[in-house]
Amino acid sequence: MKVIFLGTGTSQGIPVIGSTHPVCLSENPKDKRLRVSVLIEWRTYTYVIDCGPDFRQQMLNAKCTKLDGVVFTHEHADHTAGLDDIRPFYFKQGDIPIYAHKRVLKALKERFAYIFETKNKYAGAPGVTPIRIENKAFRLGDLNVVPINGMHYKLQVFGFRFKDFAYLTDMKTIEDKEIEKLKGVKVLVVNALREEEHVSHFNLREALEIINKVKPERAYLTHISHMLGFHDEVEKTLPDNVFLAYDNLQINL
Repeated sequence: MKVIFLGTGTSQGIPVIGSTHPVCLSENPKDKRLRVSVLIEWRTYTYVIDCGPDFRQQMLNAKCTKLDGVVFTHEHADHTAGLDDIRPFYFKQGDIPIYAHKRVLKALKERFAYIFETKNKYAGAPGVTPIRIENKAFRLGDLNVVPINGMHYKLQVFGFRFKDFAYLTDMKTIEDKEIEKLKGVKVLVVNALREEEHVSHFNLREALEIINKVKPERAYLTHISHMLGFHDEVEKTLPDNVFLAYDNLQINL
């Protein structure tokens, strides 16, 4: 299995528009972050978790030519706004499967009504096959994927376990029974917005606490804001098996 971090930034990305914060002015490529998303490949399958407003550029960066589906964590714009950009895949492959909680599918249908239209549909619009997922394992290709239920302040959000790899983003709280689903993973990805507490996201301390409970071989932090600090400086402070993810990082399992 190969995982590509398509984006590792928070909802505004880094640099933030108009910001003079030192991290936003950094010349280090690892301090420049598109909105959060990952691409997962195994055997002949290619799936993406979330497709935010940077999706087109991310697909170009990853040289992605095939997409078997998009799995959504939740409905916020930084995770869904790029849905229209599945068009090149649709034109080659037909309707693209999208997997999401029923609430998220409803939000997408409202936001992108023209994509879900079945009568008198605009010829240039992409098409999707909506697939509702619940808090129980579902099939992607030849793999069982296990949802990890969490809360993004008052909003339910899904993380996902793909065999030895698990991905959590935009979480603030997670019940112990859901953490148990993560036990035994080799690689865990967790959101870590900044050092200061936040109402709807893990801060660095909370992310490290989750990692300590799960005890993966390796862990990567994502959904990072400029307030966390410079990539190279923050990484020096982390435990030996914990790393800051960065855009275009590839890991193999």
